[in-house]
Amino acid sequence: MPSQDPPYLRIADHLRRRVADGEWAIGERLPSRAQLAASYGVGANVLQRAQEVLIREGLLEGRAGSGTYLREPVERRPMRRSRSVGSFPVSAVPDGSWESHTAARVAAPAGVARRLGIEPGELTVHTRYEFMLDNQPVQLAESWEPMAVTDGTAVLLPELGPLRGRGVVARMASIGVRVVRAEERPRPGRATAEQANLLGITTGDPVLLVERTYLDDTGRAVETADLVIPDSRWEIIYELPVEQPE
Repeated sequence: MPSQDPPYLRIADHLRRRVADGEWAIGERLPSRAQLAASYGVGANVLQRAQEVLIREGLLEGRAGSGTYLREPVERRPMRRSRSVGSFPVSAVPDGSWESHTAARVAAPAGVARRLGIEPGELTVHTRYEFMLDNQPVQLAESWEPMAVTDGTAVLLPELGPLRGRGVVARMASIGVRVVRAEERPRPGRATAEQANLLGITTGDPVLLVERTYLDDTGRAVETADLVIPDSRWEIIYELPVEQPE
């Protein structure tokens, strides 16, 4: 029975098999789009959509003005997330660093307000992070903290003041707020043009999106953040404590 898939998906599947069979070497340029389109008897736009599928999968790489190449595999490194790890384990990596930009008195968007348990439009401290390793961007984060929690304190701005760079838990502890747990909601996603530009990947590349919220001992949310982690570079490992039998 003939496949009911659209032509571009059938071509993508066939190209995938040709790659698996070793028809092209890593880093080798594929035939031009016009040549491949003619060989499959389709228009260039159909062939382009097929290649875009494989580019999003990380199998191919498009180079502006040059063509499409078989992408060199990138070794995925483990990123362990546990009670002892914050948004990125830079402390465990000598070359790890980050850049940030913070703005105070930012009105909370509706979705962020819901996560923080505040009213839409209430003021927050909003910080964008770019985490680096070996001078390469490896993760993005966007954080919001209710100003009602830290307003008037020395830790209002996360990356300024006496506890800059120490993280949410330590900063909150310094003003008597005891953070006791974090909730994370991971889901797969595709890099937007802005995210891809910052991370040095291709628009549409697979990423892991993590929605993280820190809560204090009263159940109040004191920070929420969106993390963007390139799937081609990192393998996320969650370390969960195991209760021992009495």
